[in-house]
Amino acid sequence: MKRLIAMTALVTAATAGAQTIELGLTGGYANGLSGEVFVHSPNVIGPVGVKVGVAYTRPVDAIRDSSDLGLGTFADAKRPTSAGGLDAKEYGSHTVVSLDATYGLGEIAPGIDTLVYAGGRYGMFKSTEDYGSNKSTYSANAFGIGFGSMASYALTGNLSLVGDLGFDYFFNSNINQVNTLATGGTNTATYETSDADYKTYSDRFVRPGTAFKARLGVKYTF
Repeated sequence: MKRLIAMTALVTAATAGAQTIELGLTGGYANGLSGEVFVHSPNVIGPVGVKVGVAYTRPVDAIRDSSDLGLGTFADAKRPTSAGGLDAKEYGSHTVVSLDATYGLGEIAPGIDTLVYAGGRYGMFKSTEDYGSNKSTYSANAFGIGFGSMASYALTGNLSLVGDLGFDYFFNSNINQVNTLATGGTNTATYETSDADYKTYSDRFVRPGTAFKARLGVKYTF
């Protein structure tokens, strides 16, 4: 939370004297169905602007099927009980906060404005393997970097169609595990990047390393 407050204060200070603010909403793919809300202030200093965004993704895979914790692979566990499995389910979420510097490139074709961006990322990732009465939830918060490009096409006076293509990269970070037991109790563990067991749980817990994103949406200029 402190990091988010500091990031917001930085963006507010950077855009205080700006004449234009853009509010955007995009949706598409980023390791799964993904959406982002962003605020962009272009031309803070010449063609250089500032953009802050919050993206949410439902990943395609939350637990890696090939991972094995000693009782068979997770793919085996997902089989129905009638086929010898455990009828296990998986689900997760990725929330990424971004802070970017942008550089306006102007029109590459009549009516189409473009910019490039690069900056920092803070990702909050969570995955759950659910066996009904027992669950294991993994979570990790990780810093990263990203870059990309955006293009916009004016639909009306202030409303534009916008497309966003980019890549994000996240560094390894500690993994937290919470086991919810059938008895109603819980136990927890934390695996640091230097631990011998880290790779085992890192391989099981699906979260971005390098992530490609492609989104399409709209933005409104104030």
